[in-house]
Amino acid sequence: MYSTKPGLIFGFHGCDQEVCDNVLNRKTELTPSENEYDWLGSGIYFWENNLKRAWQFAEELKINPRPAKSPITNPAVLGAIIDLGECLDLMDSENLELVKESYKKLEISSQTLGMKLPVNKTGKNTRDLLLRDLDCLVIESLHDKMLPLSFDSVRGVFWEGEELYHNAGFKEKNHVQICIRNPNCIKGYFLPRTLDPSYKKV
Repeated sequence: MYSTKPGLIFGFHGCDQEVCDNVLNRKTELTPSENEYDWLGSGIYFWENNLKRAWQFAEELKINPRPAKSPITNPAVLGAIIDLGECLDLMDSENLELVKESYKKLEISSQTLGMKLPVNKTGKNTRDLLLRDLDCLVIESLHDKMLPLSFDSVRGVFWEGEELYHNAGFKEKNHVQICIRNPNCIKGYFLPRTLDPSYKKV
């Protein structure tokens, strides 16, 4: 009943400068990610209200490239104005129950067919689960079961990176990630600005 999110949000997408320019000039559109390890399933990914994390991500991919349609040689960030529409928000208890039920059905199916479910794996030199094959399958299976009334977007919060300080409950790369399945949720793109240091409030 409350899965539709009111209002608009800012999302930031780390990419190559050429991709950024082409999208801004309407020469192309962002293409959905469809990797088996995507954290929130297939879709176009954004960092919610987190410009700095988007820059970090783009710069990380330049240093440690992954197989991609558009590798990053010149890091850039593209801003987007987004309406989440019908959102599978993973900070909503009802939606978490849907995801849990999706896993249970997959588990029963895999046992019946004598197949193993994929597992989430840590990345290189980190304890963070960066390769989320299981989560991706669970969410994609949920979308399939919901057809034709599937969600427009998925939203999740993630604790990632090193502790901010000893015994902290906060980590260096904590963020909210948005996965847009319905491209019509993206209302427009923009080039993020930097603050004007000369402006002072009266």
